[in-house]
Amino acid sequence: MNHSTDTKNLVPKQPLSLMSRVYRYVLPEVSEQLAAWRRFAETMPDEELRRQAIASMTDKRFHCEGGAVYAAANLPKRHVLIPLIVAFQTISDYLDNLCDRSTSLDPADFRALHQSMLDAVHPQRPLGDYYAHRAEQEDGGYLAALVKTCQSCVGLLPSYDAVKEDVSWLVSLYCDLQVYKHIRPDKREDELARWWSANESGYSSLRWNEFAAATGSTLGVFALFLAAAEPGLTRERTAAIRESYFPYVCGLHILLDYLIDQEEDRIGGDLNFCSYYESTETAVARIADIVKKAREQVAQLKTPAFHRMIIEGLLALYLSDPKVRSQREVRSVSRLLMKGSPMTRLFFWANSYWIRRLTGRS
Repeated sequence: MNHSTDTKNLVPKQPLSLMSRVYRYVLPEVSEQLAAWRRFAETMPDEELRRQAIASMTDKRFHCEGGAVYAAANLPKRHVLIPLIVAFQTISDYLDNLCDRSTSLDPADFRALHQSMLDAVHPQRPLGDYYAHRAEQEDGGYLAALVKTCQSCVGLLPSYDAVKEDVSWLVSLYCDLQVYKHIRPDKREDELARWWSANESGYSSLRWNEFAAATGSTLGVFALFLAAAEPGLTRERTAAIRESYFPYVCGLHILLDYLIDQEEDRIGGDLNFCSYYESTETAVARIADIVKKAREQVAQLKTPAFHRMIIEGLLALYLSDPKVRSQREVRSVSRLLMKGSPMTRLFFWANSYWIRRLTGRS
């Protein structure tokens, strides 16, 4: 295998090339990683922690599959990137389950749990007592093992020092969101508003719900992991990647997720950032503008074709979801966002007829 450090020789530039790498290399190795973590989770002493860990890998498997697509851009480093991305995303999904279905509504609990994500991206940091504020604590070392795997992997990335500060910033925002969105519903909006007021000046083109959505994506972190796999990464390139992904690519990712979940969130009474738009027409216009800006931003990066495929892949992944078929208003958004993008239509076809059949999701 070619171990050249010239990323132009490594990064796929066409959808078919990217999809080939994903199916041939990435998905099988993601499956191996998840199978190992599932075996670990099945040994957890606490029944509730065990149940949520297994459920997170069962119901949110596609988060790891989608995140690991970044490893397709540097196959020689995939044996570091795939375990790193899978472990980090598995922490995220596990904690999301614990908070969504929490036995507490204690912000201190949510903050302690998510400290594990901050520790995971600092290779020398000692592990914390992540379950300190909850009744369930006996996980058999599962969360600590996930954190240590991430720490070990980031330590193997040759340019991690160049991205560490920006990775930490993105993870901090993610952790803040998870605390505020899971606290008592009567306090949730006030805390989110206070948080937005502290950040609004830097993101005047966004609404508060769009900023919050952007903080909920791990894609900016994965893009920086990928960049750090290349020796000689400069701080200038790191800043360009962070600014390209946050807020527009990250915001698009989570807004699409909320868009297709509107009906079930309405039934379940769950927070949904798309519900804060005044109308479907407003939501369509705002999301379409975010798509446009995301495409413009990634065009400035060193490997724009790959990052553009990430955007088109996001549109295809979410807009081909079976949930869209039952929501007339969301179907209209889907048609608009795919209009004039042959690349999205190709990914849409592949996702609808191949990926879902492969993974059994329908």
